[in-house]
Amino acid sequence: MSERPTPSQTIGPFFAIMFPLGSNELVPRDSPGALCLEGQVFDGAGQSVPDALIEAWQANRHGKYHHPADEQELPLDPAFTGYGRCATDAAGTFRFWTVKPGRVPAATGEAMQAPHITLTIFARGLLKHLVTRVYFADESTANAADPLLSSIDDPAIRATMIAEMPSPNIAHFDVHLQGENETAFLAV
Repeated sequence: MSERPTPSQTIGPFFAIMFPLGSNELVPRDSPGALCLEGQVFDGAGQSVPDALIEAWQANRHGKYHHPADEQELPLDPAFTGYGRCATDAAGTFRFWTVKPGRVPAATGEAMQAPHITLTIFARGLLKHLVTRVYFADESTANAADPLLSSIDDPAIRATMIAEMPSPNIAHFDVHLQGENETAFLAV
């Protein structure tokens, strides 16, 4: 008798009933400089994932996080939360209303990071959440100097972390969980 490993199992998804969703508005939609970050989540077969949960974390337009550990002498925006949560809809679509973040110091303090939003993805079939960053196509100079992006040798992989900017107030970013267009995920 040969022993085979038991396949791993996940329960759920129960995102809609187990987690209070919070808000997908990091700033009110009508705020000056408001930006809509929109996209879809796709599985390895290219099918949309209608039951994923996306969390967004970011600094404000000045590069200051809404967190006590950020001791930079930069202004806080009282209307900006710095955190949002959004469930995908039946088409796998998500939307956040936010602002384009300012540059923040790298962990080493030696360089500045390009403006970015950190996304955490929870979805069926994932035993552990996934984390990626959203950079902006209209920040090419800052992107070229970003310590994380510049550490990725393959331009095709780097490109999976850069949002298209169809207009100044819309950023489009699709998340591919697996497959040919798989998004670059961070080991955190």
